[in-house]
Amino acid sequence: MTDKAQAPTHRLGQTEFVALMAMLFATIAISIDAVLPALPDIAATLTPSAPNAAQLVVTSFVLGMGLGTFVAGPLSDRFGRKRVIMAGSGVYALAALACYVAPTLETLLIARLVQGIGAAAPRTVSVAMIRDLFHGREMARIMSFAMMIFTIVPAIAPLMGQGIIALADWHAIFLAYVAFSGLTMLWLGLRQPETLPEDSRRSLHLGDLARATIELARHPVVIVSTVLQTLTLGALFATLSSIQPIFETVHGRADSFPLWFAVIAVASMSGSLLNSRIVMTLGMRRVVRGTYAAQIGLTLVTLGLLGTGLVTGNTAFVVHLVWCIGLFAMMGLTMGNLNALAMEPVGHIAGLAASVILSLATVGSVLLAIPVGLAFDGTVMPLLWGVAVLIGLALALSLATLGEPRD
Repeated sequence: MTDKAQAPTHRLGQTEFVALMAMLFATIAISIDAVLPALPDIAATLTPSAPNAAQLVVTSFVLGMGLGTFVAGPLSDRFGRKRVIMAGSGVYALAALACYVAPTLETLLIARLVQGIGAAAPRTVSVAMIRDLFHGREMARIMSFAMMIFTIVPAIAPLMGQGIIALADWHAIFLAYVAFSGLTMLWLGLRQPETLPEDSRRSLHLGDLARATIELARHPVVIVSTVLQTLTLGALFATLSSIQPIFETVHGRADSFPLWFAVIAVASMSGSLLNSRIVMTLGMRRVVRGTYAAQIGLTLVTLGLLGTGLVTGNTAFVVHLVWCIGLFAMMGLTMGNLNALAMEPVGHIAGLAASVILSLATVGSVLLAIPVGLAFDGTVMPLLWGVAVLIGLALALSLATLGEPRD
């Protein structure tokens, strides 16, 4: 069945649709970024003897998201996009309440894992929703617009977290997650039509799922995109795990961290904006290759300046800040394009495809990010070297595989 035949008879206007998709994406961003200012308080309260363990509040959520992604897409192929997003959001909200009352770090990590499982539905199924309505470079363009708006959430989430801590304590951040999810689901439920018609839905028979998964594996671009997303997200999650301790310990800017994080998030919006303007002309493959090349160059220069001590003090902070902006901007220039490349040949199994691709990429990225984050030794060097390796591998793979054909 063609994309045109699968489209619903009524659509939201493009502006509102993009904004709604951005808010569904933002479930992940707010769940990670709002808790970053609370990591020192969580460590002091629940794990004072091992403060680095507080980073697992971030990676446990991401791991849960990766696990949940395995099932969210196939369920949406069977029961429809909206129903699965609503159910996942319910799990997310209940797990957030469990986080609020968690008495130990272990309990908190388990609740965060479950919260991530629930968050997988809005994050994964929103990609399938976009693929139901758009494909190719147009899908990449819509993803870029959504990522642009989505970037506003990482900009304000740490400030929100810091404000909540000032008014109450770190536990109350999890109540804010419940409120955010509730508002987004109200918007989705009232305004967005179902994008997958009844006659386009697929069964959950294991044989059908196995055949669809095998079909995915037969498309080289799907495999390459998944590996590249794994490496890219690995660099991102390693940075998110380490960024608060680095700002506090290395640069002495713990109190102003949320403001600087907002600067990074807003400035990195340029990546999505640039991609929306050039992807239709240059194509997704060329943009991805060029972005990796620029990022590895920036990382090596930063390593040279900071590793050799050529810059110190405030200058070293500015160099690190520019590097962070470049890394976050890289997401806007790569992830939407990689998703669109992978989804292009598999639109008829969009839900399952989004699940398999995102789940493998997310779980794999967590496994790459955890050792880099835990290697923090009071300097920025472990993070820079870890990102250099990950993006270097991504550049090499993209150069070897994404040069043809034209997308």
